[in-house]
Amino acid sequence: MSGNQPGVQDRRTAPHGRRRLSLDIKRVLGVSARQAVRAEFRYDPALPLTVSVELRVEDGPRVLWRIGRDLLRQGLYTMSGLGDVQMWPSSLEGGATARLQLASGDMAALFELPVPPLAAWLEHTYALVPAGQELAGVDWDATATDLLHGPTCPE
Repeated sequence: MSGNQPGVQDRRTAPHGRRRLSLDIKRVLGVSARQAVRAEFRYDPALPLTVSVELRVEDGPRVLWRIGRDLLRQGLYTMSGLGDVQMWPSSLEGGATARLQLASGDMAALFELPVPPLAAWLEHTYALVPAGQELAGVDWDATATDLLHGPTCPE
């Protein structure tokens, strides 16, 4: 764990400035019932619009979600997202937590996340790839050719 935040671990991995954040979060099971969940947030500047979130329950399965980076950032402060992924600040503890709801088919799960470490980590991702610059490196001609004709194979 790092810093003075229990349950928080911030790791850099060397290749390409990828960033990771591990958080102990809570799955909301009822009004007063919570389940501990380990969440690993990963950001890859090569895929700048999304954050991968792996959720793990002790002795349980792992689940991977890809969530829009902007949705996560906005959801720390106001309602964000539609449909399968929604996030909003909790009024509990003076805004120290946010709620993340993930739905798939007829199943849904609600999680409580600590705002300060997630907000700081997200700001680091925006230092790596600033807002509005996510698609600056895309070769649109090659992308359009791939969409129309399929990827080209080197000879």
